[in-house]
Amino acid sequence: MNDVSAHFHQVEMKPKDFRSEIDPVWCAGCGHYGILSGIYRAMSELGLDPNYTVNISGIGCSSRTPYFVKSYQMHTLHGRAGAVATGTQLARPDLAVIVTGGDGDGFSIGGGHMPHLARKNVNMSYVMMDNRIYGLTKGQVSPTSRKEMKAYTTPYGGVEEPLDPVLYMLTYGATYVGQAFAGNPKMCARLIKGALEHRGFAFVNIFSQCPTFNTIDTANYFKDLVVDVEEEIDLGDVMSAMNRVQQMNHEGKLAVGLLHQSHRATLDEEMSRLIAQVGGNADYDLQTIIDDSRP
Repeated sequence: MNDVSAHFHQVEMKPKDFRSEIDPVWCAGCGHYGILSGIYRAMSELGLDPNYTVNISGIGCSSRTPYFVKSYQMHTLHGRAGAVATGTQLARPDLAVIVTGGDGDGFSIGGGHMPHLARKNVNMSYVMMDNRIYGLTKGQVSPTSRKEMKAYTTPYGGVEEPLDPVLYMLTYGATYVGQAFAGNPKMCARLIKGALEHRGFAFVNIFSQCPTFNTIDTANYFKDLVVDVEEEIDLGDVMSAMNRVQQMNHEGKLAVGLLHQSHRATLDEEMSRLIAQVGGNADYDLQTIIDDSRP
């Protein structure tokens, strides 16, 4: 882990201090409450300064999250949170950039952006609130919905195999990949904290029950299936993580915990090197250019 104090401004605040003046408006029993609690706890433990933190989202129930967090907030277009976050991080590498989105927002309309966030190793934390349904638009299947799902758009069940977010991210080179269940806020907080400490593209997929529109992936369903496999995996070996996740899937279980972490140059670091190369000044980095451009 990198020392977060070397990257972000820090303050002493309790988890409750990160709550904004807007109360969450999710349905009773929604798993997103547990994830939000994990975000508060992670930010508190790291001492993230709200004035140097930006929460970015797209469209969906999960994308309401920035409203409930004391920080800068950007509620952007459907599926485009990652692209906006990339620009934000490059323009202000001194900020902690957090993206919160759902399975539909991230892997349906936003699916084209996800591999590029990973391969470019953009220095951000992407928290996926995976409820396997489109909740905000009242119950259409998403890319992670099981074939058994009988929803608004699939009254007789689905015909498509569900997408596995963590296998997707491992394949495309995300340097931090974790998975948790919203019913375990402590694990959510630990993985989100680790994602924020990590330099590079950090992706955390969190199973989140939707009691209103998803009647099969309930809290009890997830609780009975999740298995912490972190200690069984060589975290630096992508194939170790992929093999264990696939094995768990074949056994009808869901692997949770930190699944992979590695380190390579981030996009802003590579851009700084390019700028220095073109400008002929090895000490002239991206942050210096940003500072020089300010009035």
